[in-house]
Amino acid sequence: MADSRPIGVFDSGLGGLTVAKALQTLLPNESIVYFGDTARVPYGNKSRELIKEYSLEIADFLMKHNAKMIVVACNTASALALDELQQHCILPVIGVINPGAAEAIKATKNDHIGIIGTVATVSSKAYEKALQGLNVDIKTSSQACPLLVPLAEEGWLEGEVTNSIVKHYLLPLNNNEIDTLILGCTHYPLLKDVIANQVNNDTILIDSAAAVARAVKESLLETNQLYDGDEKGTLMCYVTDIPMRFEDVGQRFLGSPMDHVQTVHDI
Repeated sequence: MADSRPIGVFDSGLGGLTVAKALQTLLPNESIVYFGDTARVPYGNKSRELIKEYSLEIADFLMKHNAKMIVVACNTASALALDELQQHCILPVIGVINPGAAEAIKATKNDHIGIIGTVATVSSKAYEKALQGLNVDIKTSSQACPLLVPLAEEGWLEGEVTNSIVKHYLLPLNNNEIDTLILGCTHYPLLKDVIANQVNNDTILIDSAAAVARAVKESLLETNQLYDGDEKGTLMCYVTDIPMRFEDVGQRFLGSPMDHVQTVHDI
């Protein structure tokens, strides 16, 4: 039976729209309800307790909106709140970390994987734990890249300044001779071209947005929840604030105009 309920996706802001875009590409008939906590972004510098509190509030909101599964499109929330979300929710909850880690393990030839992300994601060592859980022989090198989120949001996706900053962050990873690099933040796919130019030759980039879309499809097939109707899916967006240049930033992440946006003041 066709399950037309939407997939719930949330992030601290609009970066998770890269995950929504990947889902739309892979599963065009699935509807999505997206929640961006734009009033409280960023999560990357907040405490574990606060991130858990925000994440549970948003999960409750998505369940009230009839989501059939929840995708935690925020690497920081995936790193710090996924266990609590999975215990709290009565439906499947998928984070971005395990799918990205699994694809990196498949891709690496020399068993040395690099990770870039926010300060909170890198400090949590969530990717290292996920990678070690899949293969104890994996070596990792990680680098917090706090300036990449504002670059992506400002649309500075190329040019001398962006190249210089990316080169600075990637230098220690290149020196450590990683052969696979996990883009551990939903903003980073926008900077994929610059990153690809600055890593050592033949280094494989793992886009966690695409990886999580494949994991979602697999989960929906396993639980018989994949929508098999012919109608094209819809995207409904809820945000906690409409910041300046909201439409420009949203379109940059989604790859198309953001329609059907509602502001939520009380979650």
